[in-house]
Amino acid sequence: MRKLFVLYCYVTTCFCFGQNNPTIPFFKEEIKVDGNLNEAVWNQAQEFSGFYNFYPNDEGKSKNKTVVKMFHDGEKLYISAIYFDTTSKNNISTLKRDNHGGSVVHSDAFGVVLDPFNKENNGYYFTINAGNAQLEALIDFDGTDYSQNESWNATWESKTKVEGTKKIYEMAIPFKALNYDIANNTWGIQFFYRDFKIPLWMTYTDLARNYIQYDLRFTKDVVIENLPQKSASRFTATPSITYNYQKNVTDDTHQSVFTPSLDIQYNLTSSLRLDASINPDFSQIDVDQQVTNITRFAVNFPERRNFFLENSDLFNTLGTFGVNPFYSRRIGATTNMQFGIKLSGNVSSNTRIGVLNAQTEEEESNPAQNYAVLVGRQKLSDAFTTTAYLVNRQETDGFSFKNDYNRVLGLNFNYKSKNNKWSGQTNFGKSYSDGLKSDNNFFNIEGQYNTRETYFKGAFKSVDKNFIADVGFTPRLYNFDAINQQTIRESYLDSYINFQKRHYPKNSKTIDNYRYLYLENDMFFSSDGTLTESNTSIGNTIWFKKNLAAVYLYVANRYNNLKYGFDILGNGNPIQPGIYNDFYTFFGYNNSASNTNFYYSLRGTYGEYFGGKRYAAEVWTGYRMLPFANIAIEYKQNYIDLNNLGKETFHLLNFTGEVFFSNRLNWTTYVQYNTQRDNFNINSRLQWEYKPLSYVYLVVTDNFNKRISRQNWGVAFKMNYRFDF
Repeated sequence: MRKLFVLYCYVTTCFCFGQNNPTIPFFKEEIKVDGNLNEAVWNQAQEFSGFYNFYPNDEGKSKNKTVVKMFHDGEKLYISAIYFDTTSKNNISTLKRDNHGGSVVHSDAFGVVLDPFNKENNGYYFTINAGNAQLEALIDFDGTDYSQNESWNATWESKTKVEGTKKIYEMAIPFKALNYDIANNTWGIQFFYRDFKIPLWMTYTDLARNYIQYDLRFTKDVVIENLPQKSASRFTATPSITYNYQKNVTDDTHQSVFTPSLDIQYNLTSSLRLDASINPDFSQIDVDQQVTNITRFAVNFPERRNFFLENSDLFNTLGTFGVNPFYSRRIGATTNMQFGIKLSGNVSSNTRIGVLNAQTEEEESNPAQNYAVLVGRQKLSDAFTTTAYLVNRQETDGFSFKNDYNRVLGLNFNYKSKNNKWSGQTNFGKSYSDGLKSDNNFFNIEGQYNTRETYFKGAFKSVDKNFIADVGFTPRLYNFDAINQQTIRESYLDSYINFQKRHYPKNSKTIDNYRYLYLENDMFFSSDGTLTESNTSIGNTIWFKKNLAAVYLYVANRYNNLKYGFDILGNGNPIQPGIYNDFYTFFGYNNSASNTNFYYSLRGTYGEYFGGKRYAAEVWTGYRMLPFANIAIEYKQNYIDLNNLGKETFHLLNFTGEVFFSNRLNWTTYVQYNTQRDNFNINSRLQWEYKPLSYVYLVVTDNFNKRISRQNWGVAFKMNYRFDF
C-alpha cells in the first residue's frame, strides 16, 4: 500500500512538472528537521531554482545555483534549500533570534516569503542564517510601501548544515502559525538567498533592485495540493512572571514588584484568531534606543508586546506618516493595562476584520480607561482596497462609562497598479471629543512612482486642530510654547514631494550606481495658508562596488515662521518667535554594508540653526567577532550656538556588546549616555530560550545623571513558558 501511495505521489508530481505549474505536493510523511535531507520524500518534491540576481546587481541569473524544494504533510510546510557555493566558508554576524540586521543583512542566509491569501496585502517572512539564527516577521502594506514587523513570533523548526561547498537549509513551518483561506490553495511565494561574502542578494522571481525582496507584488503563484481544510487546533497559552527590584539612591527608597501575566491565542478558523492578555508586561527586555531630538516634536518607538502584534498591520496602518490614528503604545503608557482581547484576521478571502478592546486601571490622578478599536478592510479589486475604522477611548468607573471620551472614525482607499510602478492612498478621518464638534477632520492623499531609475512620491495632508487622537500619534498637531509653558493645538497643511534619479554605469569597475538628482521638499502651512515651515534638501550619493560603500553630499534649507518659543538648550532662554531662514549642509561616508569584520559610517552637519550655528558629527562603528560576539559604538555630538541665548553641546553615546554562547543563550549589554536627557544608563541582559519562544531573562539596570552620579538601579527577573497545543 505504501508503494502505491509513493507511486501516486510520483505520478502526480511528474504531471505537475509536465504542466509547468509550480506545486507544493502533499505527502503524509513527517520528517526530522536535521539538515541532512536524506529522506526519500525530498526526491519527490518539486524543484524551485533558476534564481535571479537582485542586489547590488539585478541583471541576469545568479552565478551560484540555489535549489529549493517544498512539500507538506497536512500539518507542517517543509522547505529545503541548497546553495551551491564556491567555498565552505560562511559569514555569520549573529546567533541571536529576531535580529534582521545581523542574521539576514550581514550574514549568509536563506529566506522565504509567503502570501497565503495571494492578495498582496499582508504576508509572512521566515529566514535562517547559516548559524541557524531564526527570524520571523509579518509583512505589512502601509498604503504605498511594504514593511516588516519583526516583533511577531511563531514556533517553527529549522536546521543548517555545510557539506563541502554546499550550504543546506531546512525548515518546517506549522500551518497553525499562518492565517490562510481554506478555499484558496494558490499562495504567493518568494525565496531569496543572501551571500554576504560576495556580497549578493538573489531572488527566485526577477525584480529590480529598487524594490524590496519581500514586496508581495513579485511573489510567484504556487498551488498547494490537499490544503488542510480545517486548522489544526491552535491554542497557545504563555504565562509569565516578572520580579522587579528598584532602588532609588537619591531619596533612599526601594520597591519590589512581583507581576504575573498571561497571553492566550486561539484559532477560531484557519484565518481568524482570538488573542487575550491578562496583566500584560509593558516593560520590554530590549531597551528603547535613546536619541538626540533637536526638533520641536515628539518621536515614537515600536510596539513589542505580543498581544498587539498578531495582524498588527490592520491596526497600525490606519493613517500616514506623522498622523496615525492608532498607536498601541499609548495603551498602558500611564497606568497598567489590566486585560485585553482581540479578534483579527480574514472572514473571507477579500475581507479582513480587527476588533480590539483593552482596559487600564486607575492610578493616582490617572483615571481608568477603556480602549476599543474596530477595523474592516475590503479588497475591491486587484488594484483597490478600502479600510474603515473606529478608535475609541473612554474613561471608566468600575463597569460604567463616564462622559470623558475621544473617538476617531476614518475611511481609507489604497491603490496598487498592475505594472507594480504606481501605488497610492487616500485617508479621511474625523475626531469626536467631549465638547468639541468642529475643526476635527484629517485628510491625506499621496502617490508613489517607483522604477529602477526614477522614484517620485508626492503627498498632501490637512489636519484640523481638533483632530484629537488620544490613542494615536499626531506630534505636529501639538506646539509647546516654552515662553508661556503651555501646549497649543493648531491646524496645519502639509505638502511633500521627493524626486530621485539614478544611473547604473555598465562599464565602471569602481562605481556601482549614483543618484545624480535628489530633491525633497516638505512645506507646512497654517489653516489660513501662511507658510510656517519649509524643509528642502538637494544632493546626491555615489555607491561603490567594493563593499557597497556610499559617499553623499547634500545642501539644505530650513525656513521657520516660528510662532512659539522653543527651548532646545534647556537653559530657560527659549528661541523667540520670528522668521528664521537657515542654510546647512550634511555629508558622509557609509561603510556599514561591508562584509568585513570592521565596519563604520561617518556623518557631518554644518550650518545655521534658528539664527545661530549648529555643528554635528556622527560616528558609528562595529566589529564582528564571528559568530561569537559583536560590538558596536555610536557617538553623536551636536554643538548649538544661539548667540546671546546660550550654547550647548549634546553628547549621545550608544554602546552595544553581544556575546553568543549558542542560538539559545546570549548576553547583551547596552550603555547609553545622553546629556540632553541627563542620563547615563547601563542595561545588561542574560537571555536563555530554554524552549522555543519560552525565555528566562535576568536584567540589571543602572542609571546615573550626566555627571555620573547614581540615581537608581534595579534587577529584573522574567520567565515565561509557551504552551503550544
